[in-house]
This record gives sequence, structure tokens and C-alpha cells, in this order.
Amino acid sequence: MADLIAKTAIDRRLAEIITPAIEGLGYELVRIRLQGGKTRILQIMADRPEGGIDVEDCAKISTAVSAVLDVEDPVEDAYVLEVSSPGIDRPLTRLKDFEVWEGYEARVETTELIDGRRRFKGILQGVEDGEVLIEIEEGTIGLKFDWLSDAKLILTDELIAEMLRQRKAAGIIDEDQFDEIETESDDDESDTASEKE
Repeated sequence: MADLIAKTAIDRRLAEIITPAIEGLGYELVRIRLQGGKTRILQIMADRPEGGIDVEDCAKISTAVSAVLDVEDPVEDAYVLEVSSPGIDRPLTRLKDFEVWEGYEARVETTELIDGRRRFKGILQGVEDGEVLIEIEEGTIGLKFDWLSDAKLILTDELIAEMLRQRKAAGIIDEDQFDEIETESDDDESDTASEKE
């Protein structure tokens, strides 16, 4: 397996069809899943190479992908198309993701048991010789990328701060649109507490 972007045969086929359209707009496909149920859902996650997309970006991608899928028509049944950003606690689907997010906490799952377990939680330590390095309680271990079945960042204060920094750098967040945050000092809290007594 080259990546975790598309797991099933239909997902891989859909990825082949839509990737040129997404990349042509300057975005990257992060993950694609065709989910079953009463109404099938085609879920596409995309991002900019430097990170950070907004609702308008998702609309552009949706329009381009819809046009391509209407021509190719790879899905027999009716489905709903959902285009979204990967979110803060994003899935890690490409080997390069493990390098980009080095130093952040992640949860990684493998297809086979490794030393009696399939789930590993720890700090990403990059990539070496095709292996994902992750620091767990026992020390740093290497997991072959081909062994992975799922991987995702864990929501932490450090991760939120980095995502805000990226969005600000990409111009997605304009601080002038927000009011100043007011905070209470410890003195204000003690005054309030003594007034209640």
C-alpha cells in the first residue's frame, strides 16, 4: 500500500479520477472514502500543500470534483458529496505527513499485531528508511508505513496553536475581525469572591 488516502478498490479508483482536478486547483487530496448506508456518502478531505483551507476552497473543490465525476460516473448508486478540510486532529495518510507533523502526538494503528498490540500512541519522531518513528512509553520504535491501517493526530494545545499559526500565515484568519479577549486577573477573581461572602 502506497498510502492511506484510499483504502478500498473503489476509493482508489475515485482517487485516480479526482486527484488531477484537485491538484489542478492547487490543493492536495488527503483522504477519500465512499461510505455505504441508505444514502451513500463520498467524503473527500483536501488541504493546501502549506496547510489551511476554508469553506470557499471546499466549494471550489466540490464544483470541480462534481464535474469530473459526472463525466466519469464511477459510482452506480446515488450519493452525497462531502468536501472538507482534514481538521485539527487530521488523519495522517501519506509518509510525508509523519515528517511534517514530527514532534506532535499521534495515534497509529497497524494491520497486524506488533509485539502483541495494534495501537500505538506517542510523539511522532519523523521518518527513517520508510518507517514511521514514534516515541511511546517504552522508547522510540519504527513502524513500516505499509503496516499502518490508520493514523491520526491527537488534539493538544500545541497542535491547536500550530493550526492557528498556519491559518494566520495563510491569511485565513484575520485578527481584525475579532474582538479583543478580556481576561480577569487574579485580583479581580478575589474581589468577586470576597463580594459573594
